[in-house]
Amino acid sequence: QELFQGGEALYYGLNALSNNLIMVDRKRLKTPNGLILGTPGSGKSFATKREILNVFLITDDDIIICDPEGEYFPLVNALNGEVIKISAKSNDYINPMEVNLDVIYHPEKYRINGDVEDIDTIIADKAEFITSFCEVIMKKPQNAELNGDEVSMIDLCVKDIYKKYLYNDPKPENMPTLQDFYERLNFYAPDKPAAQNIANSLQLYVTGSQNVFNHRSNVDTQNRVVCFDIRELGTTLRKAGMLIVQHMVWTRVSQNRSRRKSTRYYVDEFHLMMQKPTSAAYLAQIFKRARKWRACPTIITQNVEDVLKNEDARTIINNCSFITLLQQSPMNKMQLSAMLNISMEEQKYISSGKSGMGLLRIQEDIVPFDDKFPKDTKLYQIMTTKPNEVIGR
Repeated sequence: QELFQGGEALYYGLNALSNNLIMVDRKRLKTPNGLILGTPGSGKSFATKREILNVFLITDDDIIICDPEGEYFPLVNALNGEVIKISAKSNDYINPMEVNLDVIYHPEKYRINGDVEDIDTIIADKAEFITSFCEVIMKKPQNAELNGDEVSMIDLCVKDIYKKYLYNDPKPENMPTLQDFYERLNFYAPDKPAAQNIANSLQLYVTGSQNVFNHRSNVDTQNRVVCFDIRELGTTLRKAGMLIVQHMVWTRVSQNRSRRKSTRYYVDEFHLMMQKPTSAAYLAQIFKRARKWRACPTIITQNVEDVLKNEDARTIINNCSFITLLQQSPMNKMQLSAMLNISMEEQKYISSGKSGMGLLRIQEDIVPFDDKFPKDTKLYQIMTTKPNEVIGR
């Protein structure tokens, strides 16, 4: 069978049986969500960059990348995108307390299909996010949640901060930061033990050594191509950092929805995200809500076994209508074949060992593909991650 759609369809190689072009518009599928699976060296990152480049050239979609290995910088820089380095040593800052002021100035744009976004929803969403953030930094016992007093105190402080800010001619230069939240907690602390407990945990991230998130944003988060470099997130910051990245992505998705614009989100080394329950659950929500919010998320990973053991990960995979399977280990091949109904004949395309060859599963259809990219091109030099080819780049 053939895969050849019109519109904003992207090129995904040649049909390995017929040699015809494979052209797919993910936004026309049942869900636009995507998954790219393959062993190290099978071409996962290259296939992802191929799609990113085609998205950039053929659509007007925005592109956001979560990059835990620093593999996407050359391509992002070539596209004049913004690389945001998140670490305790970085001078790139993103403010987790930032809100979308466009809702205040142009509320009519945010009334979509019965959904209304206004000051009250801004505050409610921010209170929910800050609650998740506090759950991460307070290091509760495994699977333990904040108690009722703590949740109520967070909600009260967030409301105090944003009602004062949003109802009094809000300006970007006065955007609240974690410092404001910390000070508000300390205001209630003398009479409220819950406020004191939260403030004690937050101090490290406000006045302590991990205060990278206690700044107003100084990077271009509105660039069409944004790459979050999370390579150097240490143990202390990793959980909080991953959660903040997910929150920034969803904020951008919300903004773009009001502009009738789609957002492509790529999460490489997806299995790392699944190690943190809070970020895993947040990502699962993005995949569940993607179509309605004009988002087109994609996860990339090599650790199939670890992913399939995670309930949130299985939920994400079950919500994917676009799956790229590259070379697989024998055990992974058997698991995926049973899960995705891959025949013995089709399995040879994920056993060949040839980079750029595999299977595309588009909804219920499975098509073998071969994608040979000319190596004597500048694009190839920008996108390859093979050690013997990136030296001197």
